[in-house]
Amino acid sequence: MVVNSRLSGLRDREPADRRRLVAESAGIDEDVLAPLEPADGLTVAQADHLIENVIGVIGIPVGVATNFTIDDRDYLIPMATEEPSVVAAASNAARMARGHGGFRTSTTGTVMIAQIQVVDVVDPEGARARILEAREELLAMANAQDPVLVSLGGGAIDVSVRVLATATGAHVVAHLHVDVRDAMGANAVNTMAEAVAPRVSEISGGRALLRILSNKADLRITRARAVFDAELLGGAEVVRDIAHASAFATADPYRAATHNKGIMNGITAVVLATGNDTRAVESGAHSHAVRDGRYSALSRFEVGADGHLVGTLELPLAVGLVGGATRAHPVAQAAVKLLGVQTATELAAVIAAVGLAQNLAALRALAAEGIQRGHMALHARTIAASAGARSDEIGQVAQRIVADGRIRIEHAQAVLEELRSAR
Repeated sequence: MVVNSRLSGLRDREPADRRRLVAESAGIDEDVLAPLEPADGLTVAQADHLIENVIGVIGIPVGVATNFTIDDRDYLIPMATEEPSVVAAASNAARMARGHGGFRTSTTGTVMIAQIQVVDVVDPEGARARILEAREELLAMANAQDPVLVSLGGGAIDVSVRVLATATGAHVVAHLHVDVRDAMGANAVNTMAEAVAPRVSEISGGRALLRILSNKADLRITRARAVFDAELLGGAEVVRDIAHASAFATADPYRAATHNKGIMNGITAVVLATGNDTRAVESGAHSHAVRDGRYSALSRFEVGADGHLVGTLELPLAVGLVGGATRAHPVAQAAVKLLGVQTATELAAVIAAVGLAQNLAALRALAAEGIQRGHMALHARTIAASAGARSDEIGQVAQRIVADGRIRIEHAQAVLEELRSAR
């Protein structure tokens, strides 16, 4: 268990030294993080067992977000992303919440939905009633497919049915609600849907067509909240302006799209690092953003009674710790061990907290200084590398182009040429 996620000066160390310090702070053996070294990470042979037609692997930087306290526990959080400023911004936002207890989370549970679409039904409303009457029979059929899940306290727990008007007529859509526990759940719910579909067809008098899970995981909601310190944010005016920016995103779908992208910068990075399905989580998040019929912000920021900033976030998070790449990918295994999470619910809580922190960091940058100043300063090292700087030259070039206020590749090339000529 992480004793203290407040690792000051981590950015000033070399990667190998960071790994040592992070492992020590997380209470794990340093060898656990060995797969984060490319030479010891995912091999082509291992990749060949994960997907088809493998020709190689691609590397994404994995950083560690610090300063996070979530539900009274400290975490060091692995984040896989290619975008500069994301890890630093999340860590800084978490620091601003730390003095007020960090992040608090809650969840609606770990229930996923499998859909069975039935077409060519003569009496759709009658079919809906008949399917609901067969609830216990259908649940028993579904649970017979996965006795292990049932033994762990999960399994199919309910059936609901909708009559849906479509361009090809009325469709009867049966929903099988399945508690998937610590799995993401796709395989479990799909198997159950396949098993009960013939019986649903028979009961309805129609033809079962699609049988598949829904990524609109609105029975698997995770919420996070935090209080961010007004003084650390930059004062009362910055707090008010962040609240105004949040209101803008809530009201305007054009702004909401970019606002939510900032949230997903953090969420997707942790989902990817832990070997979970980034596309499923992203589609679930964006479907939730339009749940009221208009695309809106997933988060809200308000000025609290004491003048501090109160942030809240709610979204579906279908993530797991069993099955898939989470168990097969050595880097994902290392990331999960570093986190020390024990359940899918705990993992979702961590991910939601990171999303809220990431969002706050972006809003503060916009409200206080403009997004380019902070983002481009951190982007300077990438610009320097793109200009052809070697590892021993990147720091000097980056520092110079930031000081000059010209963080562009052509200026980096000129600075690099100047440095080399001076030697």
